[in-house]
Amino acid sequence: MDVSLFDYDLPEALIAQKPLERRDASRLMVLDRARQSIAHRRFDELPNILRPGDVLVMNDSKVIPARLFGEKADTGAHIEVLLLHPLAENADTWEALVRPARRVGLGTTLIFGAGRGNAASGDERRAPLVARVVGVGEEGVRQLSFRYRGRFEDVLSALGEMPLPPYIREKLDDPSRYQTVYARERGSVAAPTAGLHFTPELLSALRARGIDSVMLTLHVGLGTFRPVQVEAVEEHRMHSEFFRLTPEAASAIARAKAAGRRIVAVGTTALRALESATSEDGVITAKEGWTDLFIYPGYRFRAVDALITNFHLPRSTLLMLVAAFAGRTFVLDAYREAVRKRYRFYSFGDAMLVV
Repeated sequence: MDVSLFDYDLPEALIAQKPLERRDASRLMVLDRARQSIAHRRFDELPNILRPGDVLVMNDSKVIPARLFGEKADTGAHIEVLLLHPLAENADTWEALVRPARRVGLGTTLIFGAGRGNAASGDERRAPLVARVVGVGEEGVRQLSFRYRGRFEDVLSALGEMPLPPYIREKLDDPSRYQTVYARERGSVAAPTAGLHFTPELLSALRARGIDSVMLTLHVGLGTFRPVQVEAVEEHRMHSEFFRLTPEAASAIARAKAAGRRIVAVGTTALRALESATSEDGVITAKEGWTDLFIYPGYRFRAVDALITNFHLPRSTLLMLVAAFAGRTFVLDAYREAVRKRYRFYSFGDAMLVV
């Protein structure tokens, strides 16, 4: 299957640069797969669009300030680091993307927060955070072993920046707007953006309508936003991401599924995590670990009945997932309709509900 089948034209002016003042004021395109119909609503109408008894499955992962700017200890050359995830065996050793990677080989020492000029002189003593490259991977991936004073979480909060996607060129005034209101488990380097539309008031309105919510965790990393650089879809390999579905959450979803209630994934990350915890014969069980599940047309969905998502980049694995769920032609027709109707695209853009 050629990657070009998932291409579409998008005017740059439709890429949302900032979130709306009200999270739930975004537009909502509703795709009905059975009727092959498209409707235009608002996100705050969701309690009246979903059915009583539906169960929202939401990703409670929280974005960390994962972008660091530092210098090489030997030359003072500027280096940008995007933390991906800690290695399980050592919480002080992280997998990270480094730019420019060609300058950062095995054994390189990086200094963060020392002030300009200190790194070039080799003075690491005043630096609150120092990293040494202990592993080299492909496509700019490095393993960094950190040393610091105090708690790593505090050091990262002081030195790191929110890792906004590259297509967002404006600085975010309020970093909390790149977090969902229900985020609690630190670990993502990008927001599960479908959840950005929810407010506490909307969640209360959904509960009042008999629409429940269940939390799981998938820490968004390289696997979600890594570009597809091959021509054949099947040749793309996802980078693994950590996920967790607790016994309580798995039991609640399984009971709802058995009772004939619809399972509505809030975002592609929630969908991938839930599908990763569901067996071929549809049994949902508690699970914790790493998933590299790549969903594209031809995939047979086992757990999810409906999907809330944003509008995704051309040729991306996220667009392929939505096309697998709703049909490639139907989805691309909907995207062309969204362009005609001037919907806002990507992370801070409008939303889509596929039922």
